[in-house]
Amino acid sequence: MTDPIPSGTLGYQGVFPRPLHSRLMDELYRDYILEHYRRPHNFGILDAPDARHEGSNPLCGDRITIMLEIRDGVVTDVAFTGRGCAISQASASLLTDEIRGKPVAEVQGITSEDVLDLLGIEISPARLKCALLSLDTVSHALAERGEGPAPAPEPPLPEAKLPVDAEAAR
Repeated sequence: MTDPIPSGTLGYQGVFPRPLHSRLMDELYRDYILEHYRRPHNFGILDAPDARHEGSNPLCGDRITIMLEIRDGVVTDVAFTGRGCAISQASASLLTDEIRGKPVAEVQGITSEDVLDLLGIEISPARLKCALLSLDTVSHALAERGEGPAPAPEPPLPEAKLPVDAEAAR
């Protein structure tokens, strides 16, 4: 008798299911993302923001406006409005939670990988722009305020962050 085919290897029906604990964690993170989508944190408008930018993803129609209040080099308040898919809205909710109370220099140091870690699930290459729209919008708001250079395109994410099916599609 041969050993069962390991999880994640190709078989006669495509990719075999991942281990149960991995599927349960994905389910928990999906619920977490849906909760941030349904009840986003920091959703609203600031009366007199020090920095503001509207970002969009024309490929799928996501739009986000992020407003920042900055005092003595620290993001003291943050809000966003917008509409779009669950990933873009949850990402904005999570990122705004993350940057409130942080120095601007630390906010500028947040990377794409940091935002993807906040989301907690693997994001397909087709959805990366949705997941990173909030980070791009924050970066542009700070740049327009004069808090640093305009955001440069980030290098591609390491291969380890791409889901297995993305590598197969190459």
